[in-house]
This record gives sequence, structure tokens and C-alpha cells, in this order.
Amino acid sequence: MLSGTTHLGSEAVVSGSSGSLEKTLPPESCSQVKLKTAGQCENEEECPYQITFPTLTIQLPKQFQLLKKAMTELQHMKETVRQLKSACLSCSFQSDSVQTQQRRDGGTTPPNNVSLNNDIQEMQVKITKMSNKLKNAYTQIKDLQGQVEQLKHINMEKVNEMVDKKVDNISEIITKLNSSCSNACPQVKGPLGIIALAPRDCSDYSAMKQMKSGVYKVTPDPKNGTFDVFCEMESNGGGWTVVQHRNNGSVDFNRTWADYKNGFGNPRGEFWLGNDRIHLLTRTRDMVLRIELEDFQGVREYAKYNHFYVSNEFLKYRLAISEYSGTAGNALHIDKDYNHDQMFFTTWDRDNDMYPSGNCGAYYGAGWWFNTCMSANLNGKYYNKKYTGKRDGIFWSTWPNMPRDHYLTSTRQTFKTVRMMIRPKNYAP
Repeated sequence: MLSGTTHLGSEAVVSGSSGSLEKTLPPESCSQVKLKTAGQCENEEECPYQITFPTLTIQLPKQFQLLKKAMTELQHMKETVRQLKSACLSCSFQSDSVQTQQRRDGGTTPPNNVSLNNDIQEMQVKITKMSNKLKNAYTQIKDLQGQVEQLKHINMEKVNEMVDKKVDNISEIITKLNSSCSNACPQVKGPLGIIALAPRDCSDYSAMKQMKSGVYKVTPDPKNGTFDVFCEMESNGGGWTVVQHRNNGSVDFNRTWADYKNGFGNPRGEFWLGNDRIHLLTRTRDMVLRIELEDFQGVREYAKYNHFYVSNEFLKYRLAISEYSGTAGNALHIDKDYNHDQMFFTTWDRDNDMYPSGNCGAYYGAGWWFNTCMSANLNGKYYNKKYTGKRDGIFWSTWPNMPRDHYLTSTRQTFKTVRMMIRPKNYAP
């Protein structure tokens, strides 16, 4: 059970006396790798083996199947050779002069140990061939081990991001077609039969001289369909795609994982766009995030991050954020314990935070990229006046209008409006 603001809040962070415990994420479980024969063949001993890792299947040479059998036969051959050598030693006690035996027809018969020598030579040939096969199999297995070792060092997040961007290169063609239109573009068939239905984000509408703020349709990835977004086209150069907005507390942000995944609220009012959609928007282009806050005294500040990326659901919507500038302070990165960069998304029903003794999302009543637990939370409860108790409201710890002594009391800062919006890094108004 979570208890007390001292353990989960960020008061200790600001005062510089953090006593919070760090939680180490348990390693992802993985089943033991098992070998199995691949395909069908008449002789099972000639079937190749294959070994499967996530997203990768490696087929071993068929000699690997024969390895155990070959070792058994080799041991048997060695035993046979030993017995044959013992038999040869007994032959040495016979007279050296007795090399041949006369036959009745005047011919000779070979000595008894001639056939013995032939057997030994045949076995030696077999042993040599088997040894060569084993050496080849051993070499190939060592090569495969080297390849598997290299796979351990692959950063899967970087691979996903790289693959996503390469797959979406075709969207560049769609953008060029859209930017050539003066009004809303009709359906235009591009290369490979792809239909350009809508721009990828609000910045494309800005390039088309659509400079009025409102709800527009965007298609960041043609494979994942079109959806509505609110475009801020009239402030700070325009071209902003709004992903979150708070202004009156009409929408409850204490939602489930599924709600945050799919999005909720109304783009014309309070809403969360949805983690899947935020991922699509940040996957196709390098995005800048702008956070705007206003308190009930009319003070307005902002925080801008020149790098903003949200991973897919498989990676728990991990946040990548850096390169701060602005006037509100860098509340998303106070220190190593209160750093929201590289944190997984957490809701009350899905605990992915770093706090070892409970769920930060359940305690603070919000879905967010919690650490242990937070120095910022823009999805907290909406208060229209100052409140007391645990800091479960909209929170930005570096707010410049917040007196330092408030951290040592139960009085909590409130915010009237908050919004998060993104646009491409290379955007030019």
C-alpha cells in the first residue's frame, strides 16, 4: 500500500533531500532456447536443426544432428582398434620366418595379419572422415555462437525506430503531393497505388496555407488509417498538433491503460490524443514538444523539448525526451532519480514505474511516465483552486511562480490551462 506524500511525491526532490528508493525493473523473462528439427525429411538423422530467438530464426547445419551419433561411433571405433592392436601383439610372438604357407598347388596364402591390417586401414579412413565432419560442424557452431553473441548487444528500441522510419519513407511522396495543393487535396494515387488521403500532421496543413486553428484529419501512416487532431495554427509559428489539453476539469484523466492507448475526450475541449497515435506521429518524423502552462494568476510559461519520441505498446510507450529550453523549467529532468526520460507509461491498472513499493499511477490518479514517482505530472486531477494533501493535481515542480516554502507546506499550486503539442523539428513557418 502507498502511504504519505513523503514517499511518493517530489517534495524531497526540490528540497534536495531525496530519500526515495530506486526500483530496478526485473529482467524480462525468457524461456530456455530449445532445438528442434526443421522441415520434413526421409531420414530424421539428416534433418537440419534450427534455433529460434525473438524476431530471428537460425538454422544449424545438419552435421549438428550427427554430432552425438558421430561421437558414439568414434568411441566404438577406438575400442575396436584397441582390441585389434592387442590381437596384433599376440601375432608378434610367432616366428618371423613364417611369412607364407605353402598351398597344395604350389602357391602361397597371405599371412593371417594381412586381413587384419586391411581392417585397421579401413577403420582409420572412417575415423579420419568422421573427424573432418566433426571439425566442420564445430567450426560452423562456433560461427553461429559468435552471431548469437552479437545479437545480445543490439538495441531493440533503436532497431524499431530505424525500421519504422525506413518503412515510412514512402510518406515523403504523399507529403509532396499534398503540399502541391492549394486547398484540400482530392484523392491522388501515388507510387505503388498508395492513396494520399490527408497530411501526416498539422504542419502539412500549414504548408498548404491552412492557417486557421481547428480540427483536421491526419494520416501519419497510411497503414494505420486517418484520425482527427486539433491543429494550433495561429501561435508560435503554427503547425502544432495538440496531443493533450486541460482547461476546465470536465474530463477525468484517471483512466485505464486501454483509455490512454486509444485516447479519450474531445479534440475541441479536454482530451488525450492516445498513446498509439502519439507513437505514430513521432515515429514518422523527428518531433519537437512544446508544453504550455497558465496558472490562475494569469502567469504563462512554457517548456520546449527539441527531441520527443514515444515508443509503441510493446515497449510500454517508453518516453524519449531531451534538449530543453523555455521559461517553465525542466521539470521532466531534475536528477537521476526524478528523470522522466526513458520511463515507461503507467496507469492505475498497469504498473510500469520505478517505485518499488507501489503504483505511482494509482496513488496520484493519473496516467503518466512516472519514475519514483515524479517531478512533473500534467495528467493529474484538475483543481480550480489551491488544495492540500498529497500532490495529485496537475504538477510542474519547476514552476517559477511557486514559492520555495510551499514545498514545505501542504498548499499545492494549481494550473488553469495546460496543453502539449508537437511539430516536426525541421518545420519552417
